[in-house]
Amino acid sequence: MKALNRILDRAHQAPKRIVLCEGEDGRVLQAAERATRQGIAAILLVGARARIETAAAEHGVDLAGIELVDPADSPLTPELTRVLHGLREKKGMTREQAEQEVGKPLCFANLLVRQGHADGSVAGAVHTTAEVVRSAIQLLGLEPGCKLVSSFFLMMLCQPFHSLKGGLIFSDCGLVIDPDAEQLSHIAMAAADSARALLDEAPRVAMLSFSTHGSARHAAVDKVVEAAHRVKAQRPGLAIDEDVQLDAAIVAEIAERKLPDSRVKGNANVLIFPDLEAGNIGYKLAERIGGAEAIGPLLQGLTRPANDLSRGCSAGDIVNVIAVTTVQAQAAAARGGAAPCR
Repeated sequence: MKALNRILDRAHQAPKRIVLCEGEDGRVLQAAERATRQGIAAILLVGARARIETAAAEHGVDLAGIELVDPADSPLTPELTRVLHGLREKKGMTREQAEQEVGKPLCFANLLVRQGHADGSVAGAVHTTAEVVRSAIQLLGLEPGCKLVSSFFLMMLCQPFHSLKGGLIFSDCGLVIDPDAEQLSHIAMAAADSARALLDEAPRVAMLSFSTHGSARHAAVDKVVEAAHRVKAQRPGLAIDEDVQLDAAIVAEIAERKLPDSRVKGNANVLIFPDLEAGNIGYKLAERIGGAEAIGPLLQGLTRPANDLSRGCSAGDIVNVIAVTTVQAQAAAARGGAAPCR
């Protein structure tokens, strides 16, 4: 079974409550209908009810089975206003300002997740990445032990012409521009957790570099090596290769020649890029030239699932992210809440 089909199947087996806050967008409405019909999530659409219903009629979307939540008349609005005011009062937010913010669908959606009224949120078809990430950090917070939120792409290699089959985690390709060694170690550990949750297999991490096992000397290589050492100290059982070139990370024969003591042995399913420049180029090469399907950018390091979308996304892209968010929520429920990122 294709890696993406496995995720869709797992979402279908135990659907979670996923909240969308851009319900006037046709793509979001179509995705909500498809996700509901496929049974991969129970969808909540937050926004002005009349405008959502008008948009649904214009796009021929059936809202049956989808819960519409309008902040203007929701019985949850007073509770969420109290919560937001409590969170931001020390930052100078007044009660009146909290009421205004809770009226905004993105804020309302993440507060639903925070309070357990929903299991995860998806936004970004209309909102910018900065807006989505800022709201998630402020309202959901970081996992214990995590010092930053990072992103990853779930890269699907499922076509007949792919010699390497299955799913891969690419991180960070969309958020942290130039991580230092400590930040890079947190990205690697969070990505390993993402692989375990989404790929349903043990993570095998490659810390990518232009050097393999000290074949080159440079400060950029030193950063990758230090990050790997930090990960090994905190997670001694994790299979991880430090300063490894891409070919040695994913081709067993090359790994055997270049890195005979490798624990990953050329079979990495988590690729950690040294900076955003490399990561962004890497995932787009894999997508545009390699024909991989890129799902994301997805967020990691938060207490509860909240994922971003590209503003150029299709309805199908949104459905895939909804499925991923459901599986992330399943993993969070299985571990009884946020797991330490350490």
